[in-house]
Amino acid sequence: MKIRKGAPKDSSAAAEWDLRLYVAGQSRKSLTALTNLKRLCEEHLSGRYHIEVIDLLETPQLASGDQILAIPTLVRKLPAPMKKLIGDFSNEERALVGLDLRPSKEKQL
Repeated sequence: MKIRKGAPKDSSAAAEWDLRLYVAGQSRKSLTALTNLKRLCEEHLSGRYHIEVIDLLETPQLASGDQILAIPTLVRKLPAPMKKLIGDFSNEERALVGLDLRPSKEKQL
């Protein structure tokens, strides 16, 4: 499943943030991770991200490419350097730090 939020209309231009979320089916933790990730991206990266969701129950062989050891795991492909975060991203501050994002100015006030 691919989620393209705010991607440019020109298909040759890529979103600035390329994210890959590894999940295991429709488990509670997987669904929570996807929901929280979408919310974080809309709040902090609106129009500048692409999320690819990989269900390891359907394609387990894809786990070896990014060396996935736990799920859910988020892999930030771009911007470099690549980063990995494990969990459901319910702790927003921790998720933002892990992604090297700063809270929006509205949240800081």
